[in-house]
Amino acid sequence: MTDTPIDRAHAAMEAAPSDDAARLRFYERLADAELFLLLEKEPEGERISPEVFEVQDSSFVLVFDTEERLANFVGKPAPYAAISGRVIAQMLASPGIGMGVNLEVAPSSILIQPEAVSWLVQTLENAPDEIEAKVEEFSAPAGLPEVLITALDEKLSTAIGLAKWAYLVGTTYDNGVRSHMLGFVGALPHAHGALAKAVSEALTFSGIDAGALDVGFFDTSDQVAAQLARVGLRFDLPEPEAPTEHIHVVPGSDPEKPPKLR
Repeated sequence: MTDTPIDRAHAAMEAAPSDDAARLRFYERLADAELFLLLEKEPEGERISPEVFEVQDSSFVLVFDTEERLANFVGKPAPYAAISGRVIAQMLASPGIGMGVNLEVAPSSILIQPEAVSWLVQTLENAPDEIEAKVEEFSAPAGLPEVLITALDEKLSTAIGLAKWAYLVGTTYDNGVRSHMLGFVGALPHAHGALAKAVSEALTFSGIDAGALDVGFFDTSDQVAAQLARVGLRFDLPEPEAPTEHIHVVPGSDPEKPPKLR
């Protein structure tokens, strides 16, 4: 079976148990992944009933990062809901339930304790500050750790259709402050907040202490977009695939309308 992003992140974490950055990257992959949550019965509208197991005096639901792994674990047809890891964590944090990830069917088999789920939710809730400042000069990015570049590339690969490109540049502001900016070009207006939060998460889960990265949004016709293209490191965001058939919307597929636990 082909390994998955969660498999690779888990292997890196296991190989370096004292490496906080490796552990953070695993939790980031878990939050970003689409997970298949085992249910005790078929969904009823927007309500779902996950199978809950008691292990070592704690409660856990079971999630898998592929449908095949869920089927291998259960051994028979079983109801499930496909939901992002971050939404599942938000559902579980309040009742204090943990996650069993890929149990017994993958090298990334792991129990995520309830307190770790709560920590993940708190970390994901960190939002970037919004400020207004005038940039005097854009320059090529310099001095940023490779781990951050990789984290941005991985994070933006999940932002399907939200913008055309992003450019990482150095900045000098009118007050003399020097920093770095990720400038999005052609971003959908309603996606600005989500993209800014994605950049903030990439920085947080990179394990960079006291790091900062500004975010800007520009139209494709904006002169600034041309300046970014001349000096910046470009990230191409994936385009959405053209729909070929009607897809039934399952509970949890809309992050703005998470399913309700029964």
